[in-house]
Amino acid sequence: MVSASWGKTHHSALVIIPPESVWPTIQTLRQKYDRQFHRWMPHINVLYPFIAEERFAEAAELAGQVLRRVPRFILRFERFRWFIHGSGTATVWLEPAPGEAVRGLHSVLLEIFPQCDDLTRFPQGYTPHLSIGQTSAVGVEQFAARLQTHWQPLEFWVNEVAFIARTQDTPFQVKCTVPLSSRP
Repeated sequence: MVSASWGKTHHSALVIIPPESVWPTIQTLRQKYDRQFHRWMPHINVLYPFIAEERFAEAAELAGQVLRRVPRFILRFERFRWFIHGSGTATVWLEPAPGEAVRGLHSVLLEIFPQCDDLTRFPQGYTPHLSIGQTSAVGVEQFAARLQTHWQPLEFWVNEVAFIARTQDTPFQVKCTVPLSSRP
């Protein structure tokens, strides 16, 4: 476990990034619907906000000690879901399956970085997802259904997690990665 004095920032995250081979379909939708398209690469937040970039080397070493015992796994993006926000808007997202694999990874990493528990504070707890975009809450179900009719499921191995960071107005960039165990 790291010291709470390490703090956390919205300028960093610990994420799963799908391989670039599956980006084209995801990015086509994100470019059209996601106002954060230029700030974030396609990703699933595991811990966000996360510790400051200055601590990444130490944090990656600690994470590596634990993650070498976590087997890599296959994720599949098959279905669209959504969150309704109090502002009358909704975020539409792809649901990673099996979600239990991502929640397990989140849980293991949260033990090391307990101060980065923000994603667990929602009423439904931690919900792994890859955001596709934002829309009005009115009609979100029809919007997601329309996306679903044209969607071809994507599948990929999760072999690593990425530590990403950004400066004030720049996009997030991968600063380092930590591999999972190579045994499935």
